Amino acid sequence: MADRARSLQVQPGPPGPRAHVLHEANYAQLLERRPNVALLPWGATEAHNWHMPHGTDVIEAVSLAERACDLAVAQGARPIVLPAIPFGNNAQQQDQVATIHLSTATALSILKDVTDSLARQGIDRLVIVNGHGGNDFKPLARDCQLASGVTILVVDFWRLAPEVLAATFPDPGDHAGQLETSLLLHLRPAWMEMHRAGKGEAAATLADGIRQANAWTPRPWSRVQPDTGSGDPAGASAALGATYFEAAAAALARLVETLSALPRGADVYR
Repeated sequence: MADRARSLQVQPGPPGPRAHVLHEANYAQLLERRPNVALLPWGATEAHNWHMPHGTDVIEAVSLAERACDLAVAQGARPIVLPAIPFGNNAQQQDQVATIHLSTATALSILKDVTDSLARQGIDRLVIVNGHGGNDFKPLARDCQLASGVTILVVDFWRLAPEVLAATFPDPGDHAGQLETSLLLHLRPAWMEMHRAGKGEAAATLADGIRQANAWTPRPWSRVQPDTGSGDPAGASAALGATYFEAAAAALARLVETLSALPRGADVYR
């Protein structure tokens, strides 16, 4: 018995599992501190110019969700970060190697099953932390909120802390530009190969009459953006990425704290 007791002793090591990150948490933790707000990071796996990892959107969404919940839990909130959805709407990038496209119908089915599951377990608030500009959650959120009763909020990471974004990046770019390059230099510097970076220039634009009418149509991405970037990554740095990351995480944390403090069934409108 003494030998068994010694074998069960906790060995020194890194900090233990965070109860607010579902991939880390154990069931005892979840029962002791039942969450009332879920965060669902949702990204895409796609080319980001020549210099960035294909998992950029997932890394951004997960990192922000976890950092925000670290901050919110310290203020008494009860969130849980769900495992990320790693694929998004990439209908116009199907010529790019190993790019998996989720159709709108598939995304709706995933979100419906997630919200139905949360509702059964008494978690009535969900924040989708979106890392991919090609994802459009508005109609999905309307349908799933009606069916499940779960209040759904959608947060695009690049819309958090807009004042800090504007003050930090002269030209943040649309895809793999200064903003995303800086974030990944901060979050995953070992995965970045800056010597490969293209300029993110467009090789084609909409015809004048279409552009002047403010019309939108899907981009044939590889033809319009030959290096798959949209925005020049020049001038990006880990320091700039850290500045925006912490501001964005703080803004998301305030949202989580607000939601968690609301009584069950409360309306988010005032």
